[in-house]
Amino acid sequence: MSEKCNENCGSCSDDCDERKEEKFDFAAKLNEQSSVKKVIGIVSGKGGVGKSLVTSMLAAAMNRRGHATAILDADITGPSIPKAFGLKEKAKGSEDGIFPVVTQNGIRIMSINLLLENESDPVLWRGPILASTVKQFWTDVIWSDVDFMFIDMPPGTGDVALTVFQSIPVDGIIIVTSPQELVSMIVSKAVNMANMMNIPIIGLIENMSYFECPDCGKQHRIFGDSHVDAVAQKYHLNVLAHLPVDPRIAAACDEGLIELFTVDWLDSVAEKLEDNAVNQAGASAATDDKSQARQNNRQNEIPVKDGGKNMKIAVASENEKVCEHFGHCESFAIFDTEKDLIVKSESIPNPGHKPGFLPVFLHDMGVNVIIAGGMGGGAIEIFDEKGIEVVTGARGDVKAAAAAYLSGSLVSSGSVCHEHQHHDECGE
Repeated sequence: MSEKCNENCGSCSDDCDERKEEKFDFAAKLNEQSSVKKVIGIVSGKGGVGKSLVTSMLAAAMNRRGHATAILDADITGPSIPKAFGLKEKAKGSEDGIFPVVTQNGIRIMSINLLLENESDPVLWRGPILASTVKQFWTDVIWSDVDFMFIDMPPGTGDVALTVFQSIPVDGIIIVTSPQELVSMIVSKAVNMANMMNIPIIGLIENMSYFECPDCGKQHRIFGDSHVDAVAQKYHLNVLAHLPVDPRIAAACDEGLIELFTVDWLDSVAEKLEDNAVNQAGASAATDDKSQARQNNRQNEIPVKDGGKNMKIAVASENEKVCEHFGHCESFAIFDTEKDLIVKSESIPNPGHKPGFLPVFLHDMGVNVIIAGGMGGGAIEIFDEKGIEVVTGARGDVKAAAAAYLSGSLVSSGSVCHEHQHHDECGE
């Protein structure tokens, strides 16, 4: 140390042995009303490998297992999480903070598309603003009692990734990749970034790994042979799952029903996350409350199984809600299903209230099931004659009603319209 040293290393250019480096703490403080136990980052070295899909499916899987689950969508310029969950509601706030939007099954989500006036508006921001926005999703949003938060990271290793790893206490990351030769470079970038930031790597998930023929069951590797096992061995990592190419996934995302798409592809990953949480916290097995929550959540699932139902479901609709009186509805929401999954939806205006007309009209459209709040006895008889199942007593969102029917949780109450003597309107 020089005799003239004033111990102000920030203004000194001398490289002495006793130089005092100024250390910055980039950690962001969680909102005072928030509680987040575990934070898992879902990352990739490049875009287009299914990172948001894995985030959505993992969050849904953990939610079904009884854990309070949340998604922080850090992919500001390419937010796809709200679309996958069918969210149209905008986030609201108070003087205490911003409230995340909650999905049908209770997953809490914050994404830039839940704040924009139009979800199709581009986000033309520079890196520092993007990073600051993600940081605010942690500090300003009220994340109440979250067991597992999944952060859908943007591709690559830019400003946002750096901000997340410096500001948010990430407990571990899962790297998503694909079968191509490029996988080695993709994984290498993500691994090196995690190592530099001292973030534990939970393992790898290979998306688009294979396509299974629905007729013969043979697996075809349409993107080439997998290299993920060799890369995992190189970096001493675990391969957590191989996800197939399945058209039902795209359909579920397009229809906003990803949390109702139930398969076992990520069950082992969910179990690993639970084991890690238990080991780190020194906790015991899951509580009875979580088991009950898991059972309750399954009431809203759409089971995906071979030989499922392929049908057309009509729901009497008014403002996208189930109409109380079948014949008085303004339109019919029509849902095409394949293997118990909604793959297409459309809205057909109510063509009129002629006696006996509506059951015949829907039969000619190929409808197999009609759902309504209530229905006249005459209409029910005609539907029975046409072989169309009638479900009455339904309430709420029309898509949720169709999904509940497919899951087996919507059972007819036998509700028959008697009010206002509207016999003709109900098809009698």
